[in-house]
Amino acid sequence: MLGHHYTRTFLETAVASVNAGCNLELSYGMKNNVFMHIPKALAMGNITLETLRDRLRPLFYTRLRLGEFDPPAMNPYSALGLSAVQSPEHRNLSLEAAIKSFVLLKNEQGTLPLRDLLGKRLAVVGPFADNPQVLFGDYAPVPEPQYIYTPRRGLQVLAANVSFAAGCREPQCQRYSRAEVEDAVQGADVVLVCLGTGIDVETEAKDRRDLSLPGHQLELLQDAV
Repeated sequence: MLGHHYTRTFLETAVASVNAGCNLELSYGMKNNVFMHIPKALAMGNITLETLRDRLRPLFYTRLRLGEFDPPAMNPYSALGLSAVQSPEHRNLSLEAAIKSFVLLKNEQGTLPLRDLLGKRLAVVGPFADNPQVLFGDYAPVPEPQYIYTPRRGLQVLAANVSFAAGCREPQCQRYSRAEVEDAVQGADVVLVCLGTGIDVETEAKDRRDLSLPGHQLELLQDAV
């Protein structure tokens, strides 16, 4: 209603939201709740009781599963302490989730997985190659530094000679050093180019103008190739 002018009143907004499937309101900074108008919408027949029950059922089912209505002593989440954070069990689960969610778009001539790296030279370049600050998306929790593995740090655990060049220090990549990148990739057996956007370029309420790589990143890629 306020930002996109899709609706004109709180009552109309409540009706549109509930009928579209929304069952939880987040009205940060607003004095009044939109969903407080649901009873009036119900009385007017703009929302049916069946629809309202359909919206409430999964909401309260989730809250029950989280133990929100149980005494704290009965809630297993209340017993979780700081020792559970970054525990080996959770880190292994996170690693498994990352491996299973990777998407490989192309693997010509079986380039991956990398094998027989002993004595080989790897080059890792780009603004995302060794900058922990840009690896996390919007709303992401940032772990302790010792648990953050940048591409460069991860590759250095392999039995290979790893060279590195950022080329540009931040995702916007306004200042770019071609010589730095060309020097790092010269004579490398495998080159990994780490590019992207990050929260410096796009977040909630901060959209990109286009889908192109920011700044000189495309040029960096072409020079590496």
